[in-house]
Amino acid sequence: MKRAVVLLSGGLDSATVLAWMRREGFACHALSFRYGQRHGIELHRASELARALGAVEHKVTEIDLRAFGGSALTADIAVPKDRDESTIAHGVPITYVPARNTIFLAFALAYAETLGASDLAIGVNAIDYSGYPDCRPEFIAAFEHLANLATKAGAQEGARFRIHTPLQSLSKAGIVRLALELGVPVARTISCYDPGTDGEPCGRCDACLLRRKGFLEAGAVDA
Repeated sequence: MKRAVVLLSGGLDSATVLAWMRREGFACHALSFRYGQRHGIELHRASELARALGAVEHKVTEIDLRAFGGSALTADIAVPKDRDESTIAHGVPITYVPARNTIFLAFALAYAETLGASDLAIGVNAIDYSGYPDCRPEFIAAFEHLANLATKAGAQEGARFRIHTPLQSLSKAGIVRLALELGVPVARTISCYDPGTDGEPCGRCDACLLRRKGFLEAGAVDA
């Protein structure tokens, strides 16, 4: 089996990507980050999901992005609540973590190179999402180009890195349907930006609202 590094946050999207990569025949090495996020419960869920979905191993790496702040997820800034769909779709929200996907993919690339793997996977989406610039296809294509230029494996050994983004052009409803088709334990995923201390989602942040919309449009129950 070919090896792949799969970025796993504990959310619905990344869990679906892990399940999809397993179906595609990859031996998946899941990679999560403790980066100072307020929603640390996601790491517990990521660990559960890695086991449930058959990851070969699950690594949690520490990067403290609170050192820079600039995001409601890593600083003492209120998470926006109760925004309507048109507002969510406009502009880059304060929940954007500066350069997060660039940083995460760089770590995944380093991990992949040590494994002798040339496949990476990430749950980015450019349809029903909150306007993050590092979720766009142009970003993924640029990083894939960088990966093949900036590594020993790519520059000297002829490796050709590929970043798999199976959710890129799916609506949130499409992601829900795919997750259910793949047997993802959706009830154990968490999407909330501001969960309570008991891990319960707030139900009001952008991520919760987009998730609810996806399940409603898919005609599915979020349980």
